[in-house]
Amino acid sequence: MRQRDFSRPLRALLCVLISVCAASLAASQPSTGSQAVAPAGTQQGIYLVFPFENAGASPRLDWLGEGLEELTIQRLSAAGQQVYSHGGRASELDRYGLPASAKVSRAAMLHIAEDLDADFVIFGTFTSDGKNLTVESRILRVNVVTDRTGASPTALLAPVRESGPINSLIDLHLRLLWRLLSANDHTYPLSLAEFSKAQRPLRLDAFEHYIRGLLASEDEPRLRELREAARLDPDWPDPDFALGQGYYVRRDCNSALPWFARVPTSHPRHVEAVFASGVCRLLLNQPDRAEETFIALEDTLRNNGVAGVELPEILNNLALARERQGKTPLAQTDLRRASEIDPDEDDYPFNLGLLALRASDFATAAGYFREASQREPDNPEDRALLIQSLEKAGKKEEAEQEREAAKETLGGDALVPAIHLEARTKARGKTQNDTQGDALTRLERIKTELDALALRLEVETPEPPTSTSATEAVSGTPAAHVRRGRQELAAGRLDTAESEFRAALKVDASDPGAHRGLAEIDRRRAKLDDAVRELQASLGARDSAVVRTMLAKIYLEQKKPDLARVEAERALKLAPNYSEAKQLLEHLQNTKPGGAAQ
Repeated sequence: MRQRDFSRPLRALLCVLISVCAASLAASQPSTGSQAVAPAGTQQGIYLVFPFENAGASPRLDWLGEGLEELTIQRLSAAGQQVYSHGGRASELDRYGLPASAKVSRAAMLHIAEDLDADFVIFGTFTSDGKNLTVESRILRVNVVTDRTGASPTALLAPVRESGPINSLIDLHLRLLWRLLSANDHTYPLSLAEFSKAQRPLRLDAFEHYIRGLLASEDEPRLRELREAARLDPDWPDPDFALGQGYYVRRDCNSALPWFARVPTSHPRHVEAVFASGVCRLLLNQPDRAEETFIALEDTLRNNGVAGVELPEILNNLALARERQGKTPLAQTDLRRASEIDPDEDDYPFNLGLLALRASDFATAAGYFREASQREPDNPEDRALLIQSLEKAGKKEEAEQEREAAKETLGGDALVPAIHLEARTKARGKTQNDTQGDALTRLERIKTELDALALRLEVETPEPPTSTSATEAVSGTPAAHVRRGRQELAAGRLDTAESEFRAALKVDASDPGAHRGLAEIDRRRAKLDDAVRELQASLGARDSAVVRTMLAKIYLEQKKPDLARVEAERALKLAPNYSEAKQLLEHLQNTKPGGAAQ
């Protein structure tokens, strides 16, 4: 499905909540150390880590670029710091049309960090003469709020350098990172020994195979490297999860399930492993076991401090598992809630339409497919089933109007029916309704990824500070209010989210994140003019290709294509490869002044 502008930043904060239930970090590339709580009085903020650049080492050591990034993420998390995962950074680069390994300027790093609301950027270089390794790293402060001194301006700190034999990489990096944190916060309370104690022991050979497996572009080499990492360090769950994921993307569920089962509940990717296991149970047509899995996952979230937060992907799949067992009322409730939480996604009303079709309630089905097509106007399957449902409901004239509108929007041959609602022949041993039911099952839209993966804006998050004074100080900052507001918004609690965003603006009237959050609330409430004003206020504080693209889409909803085109063009000037802005501009250029596609 299409990438959603507004939901991506919100899902980032949703992963904060997921991480709490995992009792450690959160959703993307994992951390291996025991969970540490950020010591009271330490500088609060979110880190964003970029791959280290090979500045003279042999190409055989290129794997170290992302290896050092991954090691930094893991160790920051283990030491109690908040840090975006590798997937979160890679996803943001993908938004701009750049590969995950792309070299970016410091200005681009700063821009990406601002879009992600990160407070610190870590980047670096490494060199080697074949025997010894030198690693240099720096911190770029974006706009940090501390519990002691208030806001710190953007600044590039002096580089920190460590050298030693190549086989001492693990220890070398540990010293480097501790010195980096100490330089960034002169009151950093952990000694090197205490920082080291928070980290999980790691074998260099296993780590190298693991990183090479993640970097491999083909399946078989990837799985071979990951299996070797798992063999060398059988107590390290990161390769286990990666192997499960490797088989899962191939839809080899029988191979994926045993690896996912080895991911412990304390692991930051445990939630993803359980979710994928539930999807596998659906794909293997084991709806009873899928239902058990998704209910257990909801209970895990609820029982570990995430009460009130529901993930629409889980609700959707739970509904499909229940529907296959004949538990239609429960399935309808789950899908309606998912549709409320994510008002842009067309899969949820589409699946509700399928439920209505199974009950031969064609008028209700048409209503759900109409809602799905309004959410995703360019989806021919939504339109085709809307038209067929109207025909079956006896609304021939309305069906013909929808067909003509779809042809004008999508093209004359776009509406090849995905399914005939009446089977022409009976399968052996099955009634016509059974055959139709099987066809509808094949049309079900299973969510195969949590948006934590689709968006990959996951934040690896520790427990909050234990000091009451530190907690109170940090909780009153604009950044804290904005992050809580996003959590509430992701949970569908608009009034509470609005209160948090407005609390942020009382402290800083120009906070761009708060204005952007209020714009999303206004948009959900159909107050498009108010949403425009909030986005313009956000842009007045900080220019952003993402926000300009959001604004362009709202202008398009308001039937103001010229204004939308201007904003899309401005977004592309800021980020020339930003795919969503490109697609929007292409759509606008292919639209006639009256609004119809050419």
